[in-house]
Order: sequence, then structure tokens, then C-alpha cells
Amino acid sequence: MPTDRSDPLTTEKQKMLAGALYRPGDPEIQADQAATKAWMARYNAMMDSASAERRVLLRERFAAVGEGAVIRPPFFCDFGFNIALGRDVFLNFNCVILDVVAVTIGDGTQIGPAVQIYAADHPRDPQARRDGLEFGRPVVIGRNVWIGGAAVILPGVTVGDDAVIGAGSIVTRDVPAGATVAGNPARRLR
Repeated sequence: MPTDRSDPLTTEKQKMLAGALYRPGDPEIQADQAATKAWMARYNAMMDSASAERRVLLRERFAAVGEGAVIRPPFFCDFGFNIALGRDVFLNFNCVILDVVAVTIGDGTQIGPAVQIYAADHPRDPQARRDGLEFGRPVVIGRNVWIGGAAVILPGVTVGDDAVIGAGSIVTRDVPAGATVAGNPARRLR
């Protein structure tokens, strides 16, 4: 868990983006989330639009959107500006990305419906939780990964290139390149 930075010149948003403890009720963070909710309403209303039209809207909000990237609505995220999609990335219906810090998805990765990717985390210390503090840990998903429907990727996880995550799996730790994992918690299959 990160340490609390008490630098009075550091904003709560800067703390959030750095993965440090921050207060999610901060007005700047709340304004960003409100803007993202408005953006999601526009994006999710485009279900019958072509992928290329939706990609234009993704580029308004995301850190990066590679050519051919597709997210089928409905889609949900915290901010959007911390999400980077490589070329030809595909996310099926009902995916959720909690992107308080960077979430990177590599070229050619395919993500099934209802997959949840969590970069948002909470302190293990009960007092820090009572104080309303949160933090984030980046999630990195490599190239050409297949993530089956309803899988959950937890904060701080890195999934290597060419890996496969079984449907419904809960991924609690890093997945090596080329590995296939499944279950709760996800374990490597031989």
C-alpha cells in the first residue's frame, strides 16, 4: 500500500494519479467523474453506431486508442483518461474499468463480455478506510491476450503477452506471458 503524501502543494488528483492515498470526494476528482458520466451517456447511446464513429468518441476521453480498437456499449469507467488501448483491442458488452491510475491494454487483446478491470484499491488499514482514503495500482494487459467473459482483474496485476484468462476467473496476481489461468483465485493450468 502506498504511503500518505502530506505535501500541501499536491492535489488529491495528483495523489490519485501517482497511486498515493487520496480522498475521492475532492471537488476536482468529483468534477472529472461527472464529466466522465456525461461522456459515458453519450458513448453508451451510440450502440447502433459504427465502430469507427464510437472510436472518435473514445479518443475524446481515453489516453490512447489504437486503430481498429472497439468497445461495444454499454461500457463503464471512472475517468477514461487513464485508459490506453492498443491496435485492434476488442471489449465486448458491459465491461467495467476502474481507472484511477493507468490501465493499459495491448494490441490485439480480446476481452469478453462483463469483464471487470480494477485499478482502484482500498487501504487494508481500517482507520485509513474510515478516513475515506483510497489508492490505485496500475493494471497492464499485454498483446494478444484473451480474457473470457465475467473475469475480474484486480489492482496491480500484469498479464503477459499471449496469455489466456478463463471465463469467470478472478485474477489476483500477475500472469506470465503465454500462460493460461482459470478459477477463483486464478491459477495456471498445465
